Amino acid sequence: MISLPRRWVTTIRSLLVLIPALGLAAGFLLVASGRGGGAGTVWALATVPVVATLLVQIVVSLRRGDTGLDIVAALSMGGALLLGEPLAAVVVALMYAGGQYLETFAERRATREMAALVARAPRSALRYAQDGLSEVPIEAVKPGDRLLVRKGEVVPVDGRVADGIALIDLSALTGESLPVTLAPHAEIPSGALNAGAPFDLLADRPASESTYAGIVRLVEAAREAKAPIGRLADRYALVFLAVVLVIAGGAYAASGDPVRALAVLVTATPCPLILAVPVALIAGVSRAARRGVLVKGAGVLEALAGIRCAVVDKTGTLTQGQASLVAIEPMGDLPEAELLRLAASLDQASQHVVAASLVHAAQARGLTLSMPRNVEETPGEGVEGDVAGRRVRVGGIDYVRSALRGGVLHDVPRSPGTLRVAIAVDGLPAGLLLLADELRAEAAGALASWRRSGVERIVLASGDRRDVAEHIGAALGVDEVRAGLRPEDKVAIVEEERRRGPVMMLGDGVNDAPALAAATLGVAMGARGAAASSEAADAVLMTDRLDRLGEAMAIARRSLGIARQSVIVGIGLSFLAMAIAAAGWLSPVQGALVQEAIDVAVILNALRALGGPPPGA
Repeated sequence: MISLPRRWVTTIRSLLVLIPALGLAAGFLLVASGRGGGAGTVWALATVPVVATLLVQIVVSLRRGDTGLDIVAALSMGGALLLGEPLAAVVVALMYAGGQYLETFAERRATREMAALVARAPRSALRYAQDGLSEVPIEAVKPGDRLLVRKGEVVPVDGRVADGIALIDLSALTGESLPVTLAPHAEIPSGALNAGAPFDLLADRPASESTYAGIVRLVEAAREAKAPIGRLADRYALVFLAVVLVIAGGAYAASGDPVRALAVLVTATPCPLILAVPVALIAGVSRAARRGVLVKGAGVLEALAGIRCAVVDKTGTLTQGQASLVAIEPMGDLPEAELLRLAASLDQASQHVVAASLVHAAQARGLTLSMPRNVEETPGEGVEGDVAGRRVRVGGIDYVRSALRGGVLHDVPRSPGTLRVAIAVDGLPAGLLLLADELRAEAAGALASWRRSGVERIVLASGDRRDVAEHIGAALGVDEVRAGLRPEDKVAIVEEERRRGPVMMLGDGVNDAPALAAATLGVAMGARGAAASSEAADAVLMTDRLDRLGEAMAIARRSLGIARQSVIVGIGLSFLAMAIAAAGWLSPVQGALVQEAIDVAVILNALRALGGPPPGA
């Protein structure tokens, strides 16, 4: 159709089905009532609107440089009218318009998950003010605002649970079927659904920068994109048209009957290539969205099915992306819980990222923190202050040792990537806290699923130290580890690997954006990752789960296979029908019915991409 709003296209296609359907019925009523002489006129008039709309569409396509296969449909209807076959003309018109409407219906069903994502986007939020709650447009929400999220409402912006417990349904974003319980200070992405009691949310980002706003932008981009295999219809339209005309001309030359040539044209209307491919690939895009992987169109899905090499960032991609507490080593009389409580209480006054990790670890364990007093922080080294009547010092080993009045602060062996935080209480060594950016639990299984999907080579590309990167690489069994990289180094690696075949780059930070753009296929890790990486990527994991990418690869392979199967079978059946019509064994009306049966079959087959076995099975 001409580029019109989707609802207009649906309405026009509905009318184009209704007009020939009513005309066909009216003509048969005239025949039944003994006034069959007027039936041909009614059938011809009912065909005209479809032909006129089709001709306008063809002219617009030709102006864009596209030679559509709709020319065959126009020739068959026009030829039927010229040869005095109005019944064949109206049947072709009904079958063609019906096929167009069926395609619209199939695409609408195939994109239902993406459409649902857009439809549920919040438009307003309940914000606390001095005079109580007020409903404000979502664009008015600023970082730091306190919002009320009621039961059944969609979280409007990215934020954190202010207090209490939140029961959150993430199924629309991640495909998780069960709600999750989040404690105070836990992060919540916009687009999640409140499945429990109302709770207060502290906004972290404006609406325009939120997770859900980014997802909606990506969905709109996905709807407009066109797959390379889909463009085959445009590329080979003239070839197909020429073949059809040769067969039709041969039938006429052999028989001298123009109706036989018309029957050939009718059986070639329309080509399954322009129906099955977009339906199958868009169905795959929609199914991937259901599993938490948003790809920017059918072309990306097709590329995902052919990836042979993966270049993967480490921090925030293969690992959690932030230091978390992995062990507590007491060196005095204080138990582990009290040691952590004192350190976290003091670190409430620090802006250091490690301090935030300790505070989060203590809160996750349900420890009650005290307010620190008389705090003195030495940037990059540590912090000291009074906590519950005790003098506490937290920081690097040398920083804490320099203030000891007795005792010995023993060091402990550590694995690559482990950070040690020393603690002294009242001038005596109290212990060590060990933190590490831990490997994602699903990382090993995810990489194994990539290899099952055809990825032959995995390269770990990290800006971290070589010993840390090699430790992670050895644990995952990657093929090569490249460490100490700058953004331009990652781009060079991607370009080097592209000479071996299609390359996927997976990353999450701003520094990964150039490499994501340079790869055959760029994938941003997590919808809450850096905006620059999401914009540069071709696909975004809406949940921080590496295994979902393996599922998306399996979906892509299956969808592409179904699309190719539909094309091969559909084109084969169309040529078989043309051969039968050329031999004189099919009339134009019979040919139209046969071709419509072929079209329905290939579209229904293409819709199989929506279901099937679990991804990766």
